[in-house]
Amino acid sequence: MLKTNKLYLMDCLDFLDQIDDETIDLAIIDPPYNLKMAKWDTFNTNSEYFTFTFSWLDKLIKKLKITGSLYLFNTPYNSAYILPHLENQEMVFQNWITWDKRDGMAAMRTRYNKGQETILFFTRSKKYTFNSDDIRIPYESTERIAHAQKKGILKNGKRLFPNPNGKLCPEVWHISSERHRNKNNGKTPKLLHVTPKPIKMLERMILASSNAGDLILDCFIGTGATAIAAKRLNRNYIGCDLDQEYLENANKKLNEVEIQC
Repeated sequence: MLKTNKLYLMDCLDFLDQIDDETIDLAIIDPPYNLKMAKWDTFNTNSEYFTFTFSWLDKLIKKLKITGSLYLFNTPYNSAYILPHLENQEMVFQNWITWDKRDGMAAMRTRYNKGQETILFFTRSKKYTFNSDDIRIPYESTERIAHAQKKGILKNGKRLFPNPNGKLCPEVWHISSERHRNKNNGKTPKLLHVTPKPIKMLERMILASSNAGDLILDCFIGTGATAIAAKRLNRNYIGCDLDQEYLENANKKLNEVEIQC
């Protein structure tokens, strides 16, 4: 078993071969999508892409504890093929999460503009961690909630009062992309990684699906955001990437992280 709280310069398949079975509490994976956005995201055919995807997924599943969880980013199209494969591997489907990226203007005129990514949430079994109160979000209707705080809302014969910490998290997430969030005077800066994920979003997954001291895995570490979020929240982490520059940048950021809780 590789040492934890460390990132490795390794191919994902070789990396997973060196992780002991049933040791991972949570895997958060942002793999290649085959969108031709970089060399690592380019495959000759869809068949080649899904052969690669299913090969590392099959290895990863064995590394999850029986109580473990998996969050998997991808396009809606690819996710439609990945979901049945995960079910065939006896993973338990929990949610098809839609990430509304709030990514600014788009220019498609022959079909609807793209502005989302899919996050598949699966668990290894029906017994798993889910801390719903730790990821509550603000109510949208502040006026109605202000009224409900005084008199409650009558539902099924009971008078319900809003939770002071907000509502339970739905499966549509309105979180701006890093590309959009880092705009300067309307211009998008060139980022080291072409598809960075917001740490705020990764922290939501980690808070919901793990506890302090748990082990979080990411076998396509990229910017290191999963490891950074894990360290902030007092979880252990382990991950890999094939790009030396990505890994050096991630380790630099990890050295600057302060544990929040």
